[in-house]
Amino acid sequence: MKFGVFDHMDRAGPELGRQFEDRLRLIELYERAGFHAYHLAEHHATPLGMAPSPSVFLAAVAQRTRTLRFGPLVYTLNLYHPLRLIDEICMLDQMSGGRLELGVGRGISPYEVGYYGVDPATGPERFAEMLSVVLKGLTGKRLSHADKYFSFDDVPMEMQPVQRPHPPLWYGANSPESADRLAEQGLNVVVGMKAEGVGAFAARYRAAWNALGHDEAALPFIGLSRHVVVGDTDREAQSAAKRAYALWYDALIHLWRAHGVGLPRQMIPAEFEGALEGGYIVAGSAATVRDRLSRDNAIAGINYCLCRLAFGDLSFEESRRSVELLAREVMPAL
Repeated sequence: MKFGVFDHMDRAGPELGRQFEDRLRLIELYERAGFHAYHLAEHHATPLGMAPSPSVFLAAVAQRTRTLRFGPLVYTLNLYHPLRLIDEICMLDQMSGGRLELGVGRGISPYEVGYYGVDPATGPERFAEMLSVVLKGLTGKRLSHADKYFSFDDVPMEMQPVQRPHPPLWYGANSPESADRLAEQGLNVVVGMKAEGVGAFAARYRAAWNALGHDEAALPFIGLSRHVVVGDTDREAQSAAKRAYALWYDALIHLWRAHGVGLPRQMIPAEFEGALEGGYIVAGSAATVRDRLSRDNAIAGINYCLCRLAFGDLSFEESRRSVELLAREVMPAL
């Protein structure tokens, strides 16, 4: 079991520069605490994502850390020109000495891609072609491609990543039915479901992986993401988590609410109590968090425990305390 950190970088207050610096200080703590990787979301025109250009923030992460792996979860591929994104991927991998984790996706919000003039209906098809082009560019010295959305004729690929053939790929999954395809592609995955649903996904992924003749020891990461707040007492941690979760959830639904519709998949409860009961939030003393993570990790069948440790209006000190207690009293037991 390895531990990672997922970060929406949702708006924490009016001073955005202070938020960036506080987050970089936290990321230094993540490295010292032994986390495997830091994963940053990409969102646009919403308080859910104050790092709409992940590469910019991750370039700072590369300079503030030495061993921690990091990357987008995910680059919204349909908003990029492939040549520009190939260059950014290579630069980050080179600047970090080969520590980039490459998350890819088409974008969950039709409003965000729509602001960029991208038709959401073309999302799956456009994403598949874009990913094909990016992987060609990362693995070859010249790029030629001709299809529906992009056409390139013998473009020199001057940039190359440190990791060959390319940095590890990550994808966000939301249904057990996608497990077969993702196992065949060998992608690391983070699954957005309750522990029981993740368990069904993980079992299907493992079965598909083994059926392909792969070594179980080489199984990619299968991760489950939760909000995690650890405090000295259950009451203290849950009070902070409840306060911060309300603001995070408000940011989550911001664009959908502005357009008068609900979330397309009501998988995350709006109320704190429901989210806590369902395991979307794990908050409490170190003993409480350790017991809940241990139980849910076993049900989910995961090998990657992904934590949101900074969200809503959690202060730097509150998140720092979570990191300290998690690293000292929870992670070693799991």
